[in-house]
Amino acid sequence: MSPKKTSKKSTPKRSASLPELLVYPFQDFFKQESSGGIVLMIATLFALLWANSPWSDTYVELWETPITFGNLSKPLIIWINDGLMAIFFFVVGLEIKREIQTGELSSWRTASLPVMAALGGMIFPALIFFFVNKGQPWAHGWGIPMATDIAFSLGVLSLLGKRVPLILKVFLAAFAIADDLGAVLVIAVFYSHDLHLNMLALGGVFFLVAVVFNFFSVRSLPLYIIVGAAMWYCFLKSGVHPTVAGVLLAFTIPSNPKIRMGQFVEDVKCGLKEFVGRDIDTQASMTPVQLASVEFIHEATKKIQSPSQRVENGLHSWVTWFIMPIFAVANAGVVLGSGFSAAIVHPLTLSLGASLIFGKLFGITLFIWISLKVGLSPMPKGVKFIHFVGLSLLGGIGFTMSLFITNLAFENNTGFQMEAKTGILIASILAGIIGYVLLNQTLKEAPAAEEATPSSKPEPESAQALG
Repeated sequence: MSPKKTSKKSTPKRSASLPELLVYPFQDFFKQESSGGIVLMIATLFALLWANSPWSDTYVELWETPITFGNLSKPLIIWINDGLMAIFFFVVGLEIKREIQTGELSSWRTASLPVMAALGGMIFPALIFFFVNKGQPWAHGWGIPMATDIAFSLGVLSLLGKRVPLILKVFLAAFAIADDLGAVLVIAVFYSHDLHLNMLALGGVFFLVAVVFNFFSVRSLPLYIIVGAAMWYCFLKSGVHPTVAGVLLAFTIPSNPKIRMGQFVEDVKCGLKEFVGRDIDTQASMTPVQLASVEFIHEATKKIQSPSQRVENGLHSWVTWFIMPIFAVANAGVVLGSGFSAAIVHPLTLSLGASLIFGKLFGITLFIWISLKVGLSPMPKGVKFIHFVGLSLLGGIGFTMSLFITNLAFENNTGFQMEAKTGILIASILAGIIGYVLLNQTLKEAPAAEEATPSSKPEPESAQALG
């Protein structure tokens, strides 16, 4: 008697477990950021090659091309740095708000370690730079080494693969986001100039309008966009950098969904029950009832996503794959000629590089050590202190934010911009290499990270896991 054949259809697909569903959003975020870091590296290399090619004149001419919108006429690079980067800071604001409400910064127990790391990583580099350059004409650039580039640092960390525990990735992301909040405050307070209080007050009025919208649960995103554009214009004319308007607007976008989690689960279950209550294997197309079920689930999915989540998810790819690479190409084109040789040994370059590498290294590790020693924060499981040393070196990758603050600090001095950008590029490369090597060595014997990696996004048959 021949053995009974087993139909392939009888093998059920693996359903996504609840832990997988919970960790999937962060993994998706991490993949985008780490991939974006690699794209940033390519964009930086492209800018350097272009600025040092026989066509270097076209590099300068392109970014100085005047572009006019309405009564505003600015060079292209200003539209990138003041306009597109306002969208970047808007997304940064949404990320900060999310982390404060529901993420790693939502409670002191989870936030204490990355917040302490961010404080050390901002204070030490700024102090080193300030005291080394005290009395020098470029001392105003003390805010430059405070920043950490989240995309670049996560991009380097991703090169280590699955050996990196998930908690280290979460820590680096949370630390960099807290660092971004500090950088935004520094830009707003110390790198705004020639204030026009009437325009600043008008910008404040538009901000209050957005706050009122939020208070009354207005969920129409076009209204927020109109108010945000008006606020951006007022900040641009006021002397406060307009990117600050992006962060302020982000905090007014509603973050409460229309329905609660429990209601969403019940709606999805109900819709799936109607959908699969038929012989779906023999169907050529959906029935009207099934179409209605799909639409019902679709509506529930829209209701469970808050406006802030929808906007962040919608803009994150644009920021990662378009805005940040464009910013890198426009700002990283350092000319590697005779001027570069002089820039390498300039005190501004050397002190900035030292502040980024050693300031981040000592500041982050010292504040983490203090936090652990006095019991402010628990030591994460499966993590050694040496791993934090490696992450502190990756924190020395300033790049995007550091270049941005450079443009503000030395707005009227292209010579200082040249030396500062040279220091940022060299320090970021060295910090990335040394941090990678250290983590590569210390994670060698570590067990493979126990990450829940869904092979695909949850399918309908995984609905039981939601219950």
